[in-house]
Amino acid sequence: MQNAEKGQGQNLDGAELKIGIVQARFNESITNTLFASCRDELLALGVKSENIDHVTVPGALEVPVALQTLAETDEYDALVALGCIIRGETYHFELVANESGAGVTRLSLDYHLPIANAIITTENLEQAIARQVEKGRDAARVAVEMANLLNAYDNYDDHE
Repeated sequence: MQNAEKGQGQNLDGAELKIGIVQARFNESITNTLFASCRDELLALGVKSENIDHVTVPGALEVPVALQTLAETDEYDALVALGCIIRGETYHFELVANESGAGVTRLSLDYHLPIANAIITTENLEQAIARQVEKGRDAARVAVEMANLLNAYDNYDDHE
């Protein structure tokens, strides 16, 4: 929901984090803006430019396998999935939206790695344009907050 009441994030200090971003190129004008706003917000949260890796893939269905490849390196504190799926006239919209979303969620759980899912799904281009900047920023904030949350618990476990 656009302009939803999201509450205040807890630990949004990205200074020590490494973040990987996977961007789908389909609907590239939208996903380029998602990426730019996500990257700008990561930098504003203190993530160093050299600690932000960015890869592109053809579309939303290819995002999960690229995320998996990054997750397997064990180099990242969090990942971000960026894409844009606009409803068309066929069932393909539901297939792409459901399968890409399920893939992102499964990877996050399987790898115990925060993945901010900003693969936006809209009814039309106008809705996508209206959400592109906010959702990119949101993804950055989710990635940083969740990385810090999971890192805090991992550090707690190390001291027991």
